[in-house]
Amino acid sequence: MRKFLTRSLAVSAVALVALSVAACGGSDRNDSGTGSNPSGAAKGFAKDALIGVALPSKTSENWVLAGDLFTNGLKDAGFKSDVQYAGASTTVADQQSQISAMITKGAKVIVIGATDAAQLGTQVKQAKDAGAVVIAYDRLITGTKDLDYYVAFDNFKVGQLQGQALLDGMKAKKPTGPYTIELFSGSPDDNNAGVFFKGAMDVLQPEIDKGNVIVGSGQKDVKQTAIQGWKAEGAQARMDSIMTSTYAAGGKTLDGVLSPNDTLARAIITSVKAAGKPVPVVTGQDSEVESVKSIMAGEQYSTINKDTRKLVAQTIKMVQALQTGGEPEINDTKSYDNGSKVVPSYLLAPVIVTKANAAEAYANDPKLAPLTK
Repeated sequence: MRKFLTRSLAVSAVALVALSVAACGGSDRNDSGTGSNPSGAAKGFAKDALIGVALPSKTSENWVLAGDLFTNGLKDAGFKSDVQYAGASTTVADQQSQISAMITKGAKVIVIGATDAAQLGTQVKQAKDAGAVVIAYDRLITGTKDLDYYVAFDNFKVGQLQGQALLDGMKAKKPTGPYTIELFSGSPDDNNAGVFFKGAMDVLQPEIDKGNVIVGSGQKDVKQTAIQGWKAEGAQARMDSIMTSTYAAGGKTLDGVLSPNDTLARAIITSVKAAGKPVPVVTGQDSEVESVKSIMAGEQYSTINKDTRKLVAQTIKMVQALQTGGEPEINDTKSYDNGSKVVPSYLLAPVIVTKANAAEAYANDPKLAPLTK
């Protein structure tokens, strides 16, 4: 089995979460789940108990939406909620203090979208010692045996889809290779970033080894490709440097860029256009409005649809199961080793989106569907 560190509309969105939560039973269980309750503390608690939600800073549309959905969805389910974002600096200290405060307030479940996956072990243990259950949301928390559950989209699969989309997009533009590409990855303090990159390289590395795909700058290591804080300006600066050092002379043509998310994708496209070069095939993730517009306009090639509404609804369903003393539904007990334990997980399936299938992919999304007409 694969083991690695983590495999990260208002009214309509809230309504969807409320309906999903209302339909949830208290102790549903997937046949592929385990029969044991890993927390030892989830013996049921009051229906109006406090649930803490600690999220990173608002670096993407999905994190902003998640906070609203948790606030309203937990309220609709009858719980009190304490939803907090880390500061704009994205330092982990903000989140550490927020989690500690939630523990002090008596939160029965704490949902954490980690700012820094490797630096929350102390707070997770504090929560465990206080009898709270900890659910890692979207980003696996590493290096702690005290983490109870993980709920996310299948992030290794996300990377695989991005890698395949890059190959497919380049082949559609130019039927035969070799193809020259550049590689980008996310923030090194986000454990998901490495998983996305591993998934993509699972698809791309065999083609690189065959000589069908060439990394023009030669920068293939995740340490070279990482963009701290997932910041657009970091991606644009790195792409500017690559365009100057590798493509300015005109000897090489850039066919594609592996971008791990939409924010970075748009920054990469801006850099290439500023250099006066044709826009290559560029991947993305998160289905951000501006990137969906870009895809429909024929610039950004692809994104990944990871419906935040579904992810929040599944998390609240887990909280409800814990409230009744039941076992949260899980569907993976093998893949997500955080360095101290294999964490029981519920994984949702990501969907690759290009111009060709955007209308279908977003048909039920009131914010994005109109953009695909």
